[in-house]
Amino acid sequence: MKKRVVVTGLGVVSPIGNNVEDFWQGIKEEKIGFAPITYFDTTNFKCKLAAELKDFYPEEYMDKKSARRMELFCQYAVAAASQAMKDSNLDMEKEDPYRVGCAVGNGVGSLQSMQREYTRMVEKGPSKVSPLLVPLMITNMAAGNVSIQFGLKGKSINVVTACATGTNSIGEAFRTIQYGDADVMVAGGTEGSIAEIGVAGFDSLTALSSSDDPKRCSIPFDKDRSGFVMGEGAGVVVLEELEHAKKRGAKIYAEVLGYGCSSDAYHITSPAEDGMGAATAMLSAVKDAGLEKEAITYINAHGTSTHHNDLFETRAIKLAFDNHADNIKINSTKSMIGHLLGAAGAVEFITCVKEVEENFIHRTVGLMDCEEEMDLNYCKQSYEEEVPYALSNSLGFGGHNASILIGKYTD
Repeated sequence: MKKRVVVTGLGVVSPIGNNVEDFWQGIKEEKIGFAPITYFDTTNFKCKLAAELKDFYPEEYMDKKSARRMELFCQYAVAAASQAMKDSNLDMEKEDPYRVGCAVGNGVGSLQSMQREYTRMVEKGPSKVSPLLVPLMITNMAAGNVSIQFGLKGKSINVVTACATGTNSIGEAFRTIQYGDADVMVAGGTEGSIAEIGVAGFDSLTALSSSDDPKRCSIPFDKDRSGFVMGEGAGVVVLEELEHAKKRGAKIYAEVLGYGCSSDAYHITSPAEDGMGAATAMLSAVKDAGLEKEAITYINAHGTSTHHNDLFETRAIKLAFDNHADNIKINSTKSMIGHLLGAAGAVEFITCVKEVEENFIHRTVGLMDCEEEMDLNYCKQSYEEEVPYALSNSLGFGGHNASILIGKYTD
């Protein structure tokens, strides 16, 4: 018998708020986090905008020595995990630490440390490269630092599936608890890659928005979309086996019901044009939950604001849900916070949890007009209505597709 899994803690650092309360208020107020890049001189860059964190202070979550031994993506992960652990009221002194695991993924590691130390090597020689370069830059250090910070001695994994990382991390944590390998999993995604080499690379790929207008740069499903806007931050949740949560009197936000994955096996950057891969992931999540597809009335889309993603994801939704697709409300949180890469799916999962909890579906901010083939309801307005289920999609370079389904918790 698969065990039931519930959400008992939430933590976020994002371009529109560095805690869940501020983040969610920003979502409801349709706040956008886009502004000119401040981390480096963009004079010679085509892309000028990003969604940077504001007023983030790592010492609020860790001592200064620990902070110095972490790059941004790890600091963000520890901050979000600290919030989630506090929110869950999980007392590790009362837990078997080998039954509490960690699945906090990261897409690219620290581009800043690689760029910094490469420059130092070229200018001053290899002996001047920091001995901490490797533990600072490698992607698994987000999970490692979170585990160390909170004494989590159970399964510790780092799922790396590009922009599907956050969703896969939470999904694999869900499976871990379902099959009895842990009672609790601290899970999510983190990213801090707004660096010269990262922006230059995505820009050369023509993946980034060419707009210099913060109100018209990240506009998923709009006919004038020109690419995504890079964001940063982290989303971390506490997932818990239902009986374990009930026994300790935890607050339950929602229940994780289904998880589905697939591979396009098609192209290193483009989703499959017919949408079959993403459709399969969605239907697998619905089947895993034991639901009929007509039960799904809301999807938090990957919705990156690139031409290919938004068009092909639309095709995938139509392929998966047939005529019922016309009855589904579809939005993109990236219209406010940009694309958080490895953290995207995790922050969007938290958005879904809050939407289910408060019966609110946010607007796809900035969306004005769509092209002819894109004729679904992409939420040009917000809705206050019952949200029994939320299906969240993430699609990553390499053809990785992941969907996770949550619903209201009922005893």
